[in-house]
Amino acid sequence: MQKRKVTIIGAGHVGSHVALALVYEGVADEIVLVDKVEGKAEAQALDAYDAVSYMNHEVVVRGGDYSDVEDSQVVVCAIGMARKPGQDRVAMLDDSIVMCDELLDSLAPYKFPGILISITNPCDVIADYLRRGLGLPATRAFGTGTSLDTARLRRVISQMTGVSRTSVQGFVMGEHGESSMIPYSLIRVGGRGFDDFGLSRDEVLEQVRRGGWTVILGKLCTEFGIGRAAAELVEAVLRDEKKVLPASVLLDGQFGQTGVQIGVPCVIGEKGVEQIVEVKLTDDEMAAFTHSCDVVRGNVQRALSQGQRGVR
Repeated sequence: MQKRKVTIIGAGHVGSHVALALVYEGVADEIVLVDKVEGKAEAQALDAYDAVSYMNHEVVVRGGDYSDVEDSQVVVCAIGMARKPGQDRVAMLDDSIVMCDELLDSLAPYKFPGILISITNPCDVIADYLRRGLGLPATRAFGTGTSLDTARLRRVISQMTGVSRTSVQGFVMGEHGESSMIPYSLIRVGGRGFDDFGLSRDEVLEQVRRGGWTVILGKLCTEFGIGRAAAELVEAVLRDEKKVLPASVLLDGQFGQTGVQIGVPCVIGEKGVEQIVEVKLTDDEMAAFTHSCDVVRGNVQRALSQGQRGVR
């Protein structure tokens, strides 16, 4: 049987929690952590490997290097610095592009046969930049996108309605950032529509968008939620689940958009993004989504003008 191997590049708060989430799920046979800081990946890997002693399954967790991408089914990019209080994700673009150019240089000697899932902020822009730099097809290079936003949406609606979040269906679309949008017409709470509960759309959107600020102000980083969100995407690939999840993927005519990588619902399986689910949006929702696409498109152009390796 083929070994299920995941390599996580960036062994900080987020990367280490992706690794730990995968350890708990038992979906991978081998998890490799890579970091440019000497000793960091090995230390994080050993810490996570100790947790395996309490699992009912075996998984190898170790430190490695960039050559590990060559036989990995999935590579997770979790490089970057944590957002500072009051800093939006786009403000991280300049530093992230420098780091991505360094990463692309480090990966250049190696074949990249697997699937790339990018977490680094600003998520949509960096996913696009890495896809270009690695020369990967859109199906094999995507970002976590609005997956964390969607988790926050389910939490917020559950708190407001008192209904278990397991009975909340819906997702956030668009940029993983300030222009994100919610297709309220598609939300179901225990089979009922969003408007049946008398909730304020503006308040829900505000709480979803500001969820990260609260975490960052209190602990200076986000790690648990995004770590689990990324692990969900990895699991869908390794288990070939054909699961519908939000991801930041390059659009080619869907929703009337072309050439922009942004958060939309996708079928995720062993081949990566196997289908973009083109749900029906209301006119207002389509306008909000189009605006978000324009925001991301502008930031992509800024990234390409600054970076050295994003165009290939």
